[in-house]
Amino acid sequence: MSGTVPQALLDQLAHQLSQVIGFIYPNEVETQWAILIVVYPYITGIVAGAFILASLVKVFNVVEVQPVYRLALLTALAFMLIAGLPLQLHLGHPERAYEIFMTPQPTSAMAMFGFVYLWYLMGILLIEVWLEYRQQLVLMAREVTGVKKALYRALSLFSNDISPEAVAWDHKTSKIVTVIGIPSAFLLHGYVGFIFGSVKANPWWGSVLMPIVFLLSAIVSGIAMVMLVYIVLNLLRREKMNMRCLDTVGLFLLVAVIVDFAFEGLEYIHRVYQSEESIRILGELVSVRLFNSLVIVQVGLGMVLPLLILSVVRSKRISAGMRALMYFASALLLQVGIFAMRWNVVIGGQEFSKSLRGLMTYEMEMTGIESLTTALVLLALPFIILVGLHYLLPPRWMEEHGLAAH
Repeated sequence: MSGTVPQALLDQLAHQLSQVIGFIYPNEVETQWAILIVVYPYITGIVAGAFILASLVKVFNVVEVQPVYRLALLTALAFMLIAGLPLQLHLGHPERAYEIFMTPQPTSAMAMFGFVYLWYLMGILLIEVWLEYRQQLVLMAREVTGVKKALYRALSLFSNDISPEAVAWDHKTSKIVTVIGIPSAFLLHGYVGFIFGSVKANPWWGSVLMPIVFLLSAIVSGIAMVMLVYIVLNLLRREKMNMRCLDTVGLFLLVAVIVDFAFEGLEYIHRVYQSEESIRILGELVSVRLFNSLVIVQVGLGMVLPLLILSVVRSKRISAGMRALMYFASALLLQVGIFAMRWNVVIGGQEFSKSLRGLMTYEMEMTGIESLTTALVLLALPFIILVGLHYLLPPRWMEEHGLAAH
């Protein structure tokens, strides 16, 4: 009976088909991109947004944000170190990643991400962090012995010059790197929206506004993440929060949320106004498959509610403790909303058939490479790295030693 189809395979196929609404093609039962491709743009978005927040200090001289400047840099670096892992794990052979550098393919947007990632990590972020911490690393190396001394000496690239001229050069060069880093941050995350927006065959993705929406949501998620980390760190230290800084960050976050919400609404209005042949299946997709994740979570809990909270904070006289709590709640809700947005784009774009007459359901695995467990580990890794960076490069070390950071 070699020609008999295994019962387990028949049961699996029957279960998958039971999740189908309408007509789909036989090869569309399973999605090609799963949870890891949702995690990837979420992480890179935080990198871009955190760096944009840090640039407010260096480029635009917003001194109120200075208390979170170094924290924003370390947050961007921690998430950047993990940004490539979801893609590598999804491909199944991370050991082959180096081949994109050995055989570059300029016509492939996917392949060129490696160069964008390398440029931003090595050419921008690491240099920016090193220039900001060089003086501190030299001073820290002088106060410790043994392995720590060797480590700090190596991290400072064995430099010893902390004269006013050298520090001024660090400051000037850092500003130049930050200016270059702003469009680089836009490129890092805007290209993700570019990849989705260029898929004209998929009406859920094929929109000229997709890169802008991804970029604006990245700025929101990055600023909100730095705010979350800042509040949590101060609570753990039992230190008084700099409410002037928090209010300024909250103001920029409010503006970013309003602009992001406006563009997401504009994209939706544009789809409805065009009313192409796909509008019917997209309406079913939103009302049937994505109603909870898009309407309730992304728009309601993740956009409208934090927008209202941030507006109330700005318009009412509220105590410092209550303002901090409201900032924390709004930033946390925004993280949920931005992740839901990534989910709805990546997974939602694969839940309707190319026939435009059927819907499918994505069922996430609990274990394995493309699973919830792997996604949670990847989302936790940046925070673990951030703790290590915070211990190795204390952001407030200069202040605690009565020194002014350049």
